Amino acid sequence: MSQQQWNSVDDYFTDLLAPADEALAAALRDSDAAGLPRISVSPSQGKLLQLLARTQGARRILEIGTLGGYSTIWLARALPADGRLITLEYKQEHAQVARGNLARAGLDKLTEVRVGPALDSLAALGAEHAENPAPFDLVFIDADKVNNPHYVEWSLKLTRPGSLIVLDNVVRGGAVTDAADPDPNVRGTRAALDLMARHPELEATAIQTVGIKGYDGFALARVRD
Repeated sequence: MSQQQWNSVDDYFTDLLAPADEALAAALRDSDAAGLPRISVSPSQGKLLQLLARTQGARRILEIGTLGGYSTIWLARALPADGRLITLEYKQEHAQVARGNLARAGLDKLTEVRVGPALDSLAALGAEHAENPAPFDLVFIDADKVNNPHYVEWSLKLTRPGSLIVLDNVVRGGAVTDAADPDPNVRGTRAALDLMARHPELEATAIQTVGIKGYDGFALARVRD
């Protein structure tokens, strides 16, 4: 199978099952215009996140890694009218684009973009959680890969039994199988997967994917009851 065939199949699935509307298309256009890297989830992946959140009956969602807010829109659309999504973004310029995209989509009242190093934002969330426990029903991790194990650890602290944790970009072009690979992104991803595998409070799996994003995949974990 070639990349062209993968793209054709992805395009077919997208047109049939996850067609873009103006808010989603504009989010990608504005992200491109602002010079953001083209690393947002694909439409089919965005629809999968939305379906997971809806199946979960999610009322509170945490996203680690906002970029231009494209995946945020998919996730936030799964929330009820009184739901809440908090998304963490390192760069102020990315957060500004995301806020505009979320407002255009009519989701600014449901969402909050917090800016700064994600580990600092997570620590602040942890302090808030200690005072007023309100666990997240779903966490989507799509930020710097070096800190993936820390993001999984924080996700456990901020969720409840039955919550879902989705970790994106786990295949690393196949390099994830190489324990000797010095790439910090590979090492961080492997550490997060090892944590998911051995943690007594998690049951997890990982799936390889191909498509317009090339060869990649994601891990899905559920907090045990």
